[in-house]
Amino acid sequence: MGIGATAGVAAAGGFALSANASGTSKSSASSDALVFDPDAYTKLTKTVTDTDGNDHSVVYHFWKAITYVASPVDATYQSLIVSSPVEIDGTAVDASNAPILLANSVGGYMPSSVATATEVGGGGSAMGGGAPTGSAAPSASASTASNANGNTNATGGALSSNQLLALAAGYVVIEPGARGRTLKNSDGEYYGTAPAAIVDLKAAVRYIRSNKGRIPGNVERIVSAGTSAGGALSSLLGASGDSKIYDKYLKELGAADASDAIFATGAWCPITDLEHADGAYEFNWGANALSTGKQVDQTVSKELQSQFAEYQASLKLRGLNGFGTLTARNYDEYLVEQYLEPSATTYLVALSDSDRETYLAANTFITWSGGKASFTWADFLTHVGARKKDAPSFDAFDLSAGENNEFGADTTLARHFTAYGAKNDTAGLTTKRVASDIPEKLDLMNPMYHFAKKNPGRSKHWWIRLGTKDSDTSLTVSANIAAAAAGLGDDVNHLYYWDEGHGSNIDPADFITWIAKVTGHTKRAAAAK
Repeated sequence: MGIGATAGVAAAGGFALSANASGTSKSSASSDALVFDPDAYTKLTKTVTDTDGNDHSVVYHFWKAITYVASPVDATYQSLIVSSPVEIDGTAVDASNAPILLANSVGGYMPSSVATATEVGGGGSAMGGGAPTGSAAPSASASTASNANGNTNATGGALSSNQLLALAAGYVVIEPGARGRTLKNSDGEYYGTAPAAIVDLKAAVRYIRSNKGRIPGNVERIVSAGTSAGGALSSLLGASGDSKIYDKYLKELGAADASDAIFATGAWCPITDLEHADGAYEFNWGANALSTGKQVDQTVSKELQSQFAEYQASLKLRGLNGFGTLTARNYDEYLVEQYLEPSATTYLVALSDSDRETYLAANTFITWSGGKASFTWADFLTHVGARKKDAPSFDAFDLSAGENNEFGADTTLARHFTAYGAKNDTAGLTTKRVASDIPEKLDLMNPMYHFAKKNPGRSKHWWIRLGTKDSDTSLTVSANIAAAAAGLGDDVNHLYYWDEGHGSNIDPADFITWIAKVTGHTKRAAAAK
């Protein structure tokens, strides 16, 4: 499973078992804050267990937190770490032209810091996945997201599996921090709300690209990765490359004068297209009760479903594999045929005969014939069971959703970002309208905006994954991203993980193989097997 590294090691997946610093370090001062110092590394060793259970010893150069903008608002978050392999299982590795995995660990649009990271994967672990303590840090309750689970870090973002397997495959791994919605200064002003996180990630890309020839790896082959809100930001980073609408924000930070386009995008369960997310959620999960057994307000649900129908029709997207135009009337059929039945089939084929028989006996809604699974949309919804969120799920009437906080501003903790949410406000606001700056911020935060503009600087390669039992978002969100990208001629690799929930990443070695394929690294990797 997986690919070979440049110098001859099988691709590794899973989690690291151990790491230790070799004690060798180099450093040299730089007169320019945005010039990468290639000698300022520490030499470390990491043992990585691949998806086949084999251990690999990786010696790598590690650069601790580097501020990636000249005028940071908060360098605790606006910094990145770099890991570059030099030896894998005793064989020297030259990663100077290897793909660069840009792995963010953002979850819940919360702050993400690598300021104290001491090794590869620092962004996806306890040392960097959440917000650090201090005057600017959110409270402990705020720094643990409701969608965090065993698949994610404390904020609901990605763990470090992609980073570790990429390093063991001979790739350069760069992990950026970014500001998040809960950050507040001593004057009570929120400085990490939209569009701070995407601006920071763009600034990180500009820093990397401006240091071509100094920073390890091929800066023309940057592949982003992220989960949940981090998946949304990865999608946005891919869709919005070199868009001018971010320039003023990047200039304020003193970002490097370079491109912020990336080559390929990896996104797991992206929670995005936020202004339409409530309608999409009700289209998908409106018939499902909450875990308490209570149904959400059906008037609200139906009104939001009507909004989704109008929005989906306006997109004029065509489904993959010649399905035709996607509408609210046929999207359930599309999801079943394009994603859900193939996902169930893949899952069932992988089981032993006895385990498959047991699973099918427990899930009689599935018809198994000719080695393929089939079922109805209604039966699938019953199989998933309780929905995770109330209605509305994202622009809550009482301003309680994390996304309300994401669109907070100045000293205001949370704001409505849809006309429907504002109209039905129960938080006691004096106005029933969204603020005048909201439309611009929505564009800044939505990859669909950039697809509609046919942005020429977008990523042309897309890896998108979502669990079929992930009711943190609608299954249509990632499917729309895939359809939009494919409609523009981009390469799209999109599938759903059967019976998996939020944040799942069950084929990490395949992701590494895909990176090799799309970046042109395959020949070198294959020759090393």
